[in-house]
Amino acid sequence: MKELLADAKRRMEGAVKALEADFATVRTGRASTHLLDKVVVDAYGSEMPLNQVATVHAAEARLLTVQPFDKSLLKSIEKAIMEAQLGLTPSNDGSLIRLPVPPLTEERRKEYVKLVHKMAEDARIAVRNVRRDALQDVKRMEKDGDISKDEVSRASDDVQKITDAEVKSIDEHMHKKEAEILEV
Repeated sequence: MKELLADAKRRMEGAVKALEADFATVRTGRASTHLLDKVVVDAYGSEMPLNQVATVHAAEARLLTVQPFDKSLLKSIEKAIMEAQLGLTPSNDGSLIRLPVPPLTEERRKEYVKLVHKMAEDARIAVRNVRRDALQDVKRMEKDGDISKDEVSRASDDVQKITDAEVKSIDEHMHKKEAEILEV
């Protein structure tokens, strides 16, 4: 039973960690190297994450710099950033790509808040799916005669407590990210 609860908690925490990673890619008006986490560059005949072919640095509050390890990849990196549709316009000086991060418009902020809410809801759904799987496992164990009705009730309560804690964590992360986006 403890293994079942530990597995459910681990999987739910995984959903929260995935949400945090998704939130890191949402622009807040400040330069963050995580904005480029999902950029994939066509390099050496294959698709590679940007951070494997270049160093990304937040030089100033509103400026990112991308320093390729191999200068021959400058054009490919620039193209990948444009195709990622991040709302960033790269400028290339022959050895370094500069990405000024423009301030967000009110309309764009609202779009990002909606996106953050959708990401949070997807994470809540993932957590509830883990809860459903854990409860099905508990019911199966009861049906097989491995545990009693009291243990089923206790396990169900424990799974619900874990679920509630993780959903609360998701909501806290969502409100924090929303505040970051809306601050001017």
